[in-house]
Amino acid sequence: MPALDEPRIDAPPRPAAPLANVAKARVSVIVPVKNEAENLRRCLPALDWADEIFVIDSQSTDDTCDVAVEHGASVVQFAFNGVYPKKKNWSLDNLPFRNEWVLIVDADEVVVPELAAEIRARIEADEADGYYLNSKYYFLGRRIKHCGYSECWNLRLFKHKLGRYERMPDHSGGRSGDNEAHEHVELQGRVGRLTRELDHHAYPTIAAWVEKHNRYAVWEAAQYERFLKEPIPKGIGRGKRFKRMLKKIYLRLPMRPAVRFLYSYVLRRGFLDGKPGLVFCALLSFYDFLAWANVYERKVAESS
Repeated sequence: MPALDEPRIDAPPRPAAPLANVAKARVSVIVPVKNEAENLRRCLPALDWADEIFVIDSQSTDDTCDVAVEHGASVVQFAFNGVYPKKKNWSLDNLPFRNEWVLIVDADEVVVPELAAEIRARIEADEADGYYLNSKYYFLGRRIKHCGYSECWNLRLFKHKLGRYERMPDHSGGRSGDNEAHEHVELQGRVGRLTRELDHHAYPTIAAWVEKHNRYAVWEAAQYERFLKEPIPKGIGRGKRFKRMLKKIYLRLPMRPAVRFLYSYVLRRGFLDGKPGLVFCALLSFYDFLAWANVYERKVAESS
């Protein structure tokens, strides 16, 4: 019997896969959402090649659930207890997958046909147990090719029994959100890379960017001591381990917001992305300031 605070699958029993699905790729897709109706109208049609799609919702108040059902997805409701588990790990632990492979896709991302074809070929070849995907990052109507965002590799396609996101609970009371945004998958198995890329249509408005990054800054502050002092997990991959090592150094630097802007806009040539690049780099600097301010706020509260 589940614990009283354990999230429940609030969806009707799923019918058996229709015959038309025989030719679909044997992969189950997880799409974590909250109030993502507009993004889902672009995301879900690009997933019709997959055998199974789960939309994991956090009590949306818009048309998210209707849009998901309209496109043939199974809607599952998730209720966060404020600490752990978050949405993706809960999904990996609790969903009744009928496939060995899972693909994690955010609602503002699009799996282009070339990537879908590569995913099908790779899982059939069984050359690895998980694959890193890169994404093309679009912001204010333009692809961001610099600013440090020309590459954004994440382990998104893997055998679900072999991978879980890092367990990094915080005690912000849910203010940091209920979904793993910066945690990485720890995979017990062989890892490869896909050549085709996701399209990531990030943040339709500046307000949306600020709302999400305010939550991310709360999470960064909650993980501050962990990033500084705890060992880096081995299972997140060599590239992610290297970035975590750099983060341990970076968090000790003075004037981090200024450093972030100079790094993104000058060293990583964000100025070549035009006005969207300037806005993006300034927002990244503001994000680092928010993270620092949240750490400072917590220390003031603890000392009072």
